[in-house]
Amino acid sequence: MPGNTFGTLFRLTTYGESHGPGLGAVIDGCPAGLELSEADIQAELDKRRPGQGGVASTARKEADRVTIQSGVFEGRTTGTPIGLFIANQDQRSHDYSTIKDVYRPGHADWSYEMKYGARDYRGGGRASARETAMRVAGGAVAGRLLADHGVEVLAYTVELGSISAARTDVDGAAGRPFFSPDPEAASAWEERVREVKAAGDTLGGVVEVVARGVPPGLGEPVFDKLDARLAAALMSIGAVKAVEVGSGLEAARSLGSQNNDFIGAEGFRSNNAGGVLGGVSSGQEVVVRAAVKPIPSLGQSQATVDRDGRETEITIDGRHDISAIPRIVPVCAAMVRLALADFLLLQRRMEAECPKK
Repeated sequence: MPGNTFGTLFRLTTYGESHGPGLGAVIDGCPAGLELSEADIQAELDKRRPGQGGVASTARKEADRVTIQSGVFEGRTTGTPIGLFIANQDQRSHDYSTIKDVYRPGHADWSYEMKYGARDYRGGGRASARETAMRVAGGAVAGRLLADHGVEVLAYTVELGSISAARTDVDGAAGRPFFSPDPEAASAWEERVREVKAAGDTLGGVVEVVARGVPPGLGEPVFDKLDARLAAALMSIGAVKAVEVGSGLEAARSLGSQNNDFIGAEGFRSNNAGGVLGGVSSGQEVVVRAAVKPIPSLGQSQATVDRDGRETEITIDGRHDISAIPRIVPVCAAMVRLALADFLLLQRRMEAECPKK
């Protein structure tokens, strides 16, 4: 089926559903000789696996243990397709039996049935957030490639439940609840999550991703700009509803004299462009943000219709996150890594075919 592959040279194809036997991925185009182990991939998967979100997280428990099934020999990639697999272990499909003939508001139930004439009601099938596990696995491989070229990608939460965080320690965010770059914000977020959870509701937020060490020249003019691909990569995540690059919406509210990044002898004096000019990386940090909607599975009664068009009310039971944050944070990082790895290989091929004079 179209739409299950991301990338041009570095390509990730995923398969599997939330309540099937497991999830899989095939990575094409990864160069040979890259050091890679299951532990490298597992380190990233552990950041998004169920149960890691504290008070905001689902009660579903999955080890998400990845196995490398092909493409790696004696600790290095061979240049052939890399096959990855994660088995599902803690499905409770019966939790969804009462809603199999009802469309859940905010989910893909309605749109999938309109498109295919059928749907997997057990957690949403391919529309389930569980499919993002293989994005994280693929992004971990892309991250190993980027690291060999001096590129580092960090992701953290800058807003949750309308409470913003200061960026006082982005490097330490991975070790804090909610991937908070601000120690004080984490406790405020936890309190907010508890309030919303008690009310049977859910929360949205904003994730920021920063890529350091990105060389200048990545991206193609006009229709395949770096920022366009980054936006597409992040928007492909089911819960993401908007993407900003650099100053984002603030650019529309500022003057040109305020938004332009002036250049001095030592380089750019600001980074409102988010490291992308004319769709091509400038050599500065690449900065993008993803706006994440609230989880649509609520403990409150919601108005909907059944498959016969009859109006009804629905209360969604089962095990669900209160917010996609923090588990979506490593997913956002993975998609940025995949986009950057692809453009890095594209740039290397262009330079090989058309050396600079």
